[in-house]
Amino acid sequence: MKYLCLIYSDETLLHSSPDSPKDPECLAYAQAIQASGRMLAAEPLQPVASATTVRKRNGHLSITDGPFAETKEQLAGFYLIEARDLNEALQVAGGIPAARVGSVEVRPVRELAL
Repeated sequence: MKYLCLIYSDETLLHSSPDSPKDPECLAYAQAIQASGRMLAAEPLQPVASATTVRKRNGHLSITDGPFAETKEQLAGFYLIEARDLNEALQVAGGIPAARVGSVEVRPVRELAL
C-alpha cells in the first residue's frame, strides 16, 4: 500500500539545523529508504514564501501569494513510500531525520479507479 509522509517543520529551524535536506544524515536516510525499495518519490519543497494558493468558489478563481494558512509549521517536503501496512509506514516516518525538529504526517494514498 502507498503512504504519503508529509514533513512539517518551522522552516527557519529546518533550514538552519543539521536536519536540513542537504545534511548527510538526511541524504543517507533517503538513500537507505530508496535502496530498500520502499521509496516511490521524495522531494524537499522551496520555502513557504514561494507558495501560491488557488481557490475556486462559485466559478471565480482566487489566487493568493503564500500558503493556505498561517501556521507555526509549514509543509517542508514529502516521501511517497510503499509499505506493507501502517505500522511499517510509521517506522519509515519515524526514521526521517526532520521528525526531530518537526512532525511527519502519514496518510494512506487512495487508489483511483480510472
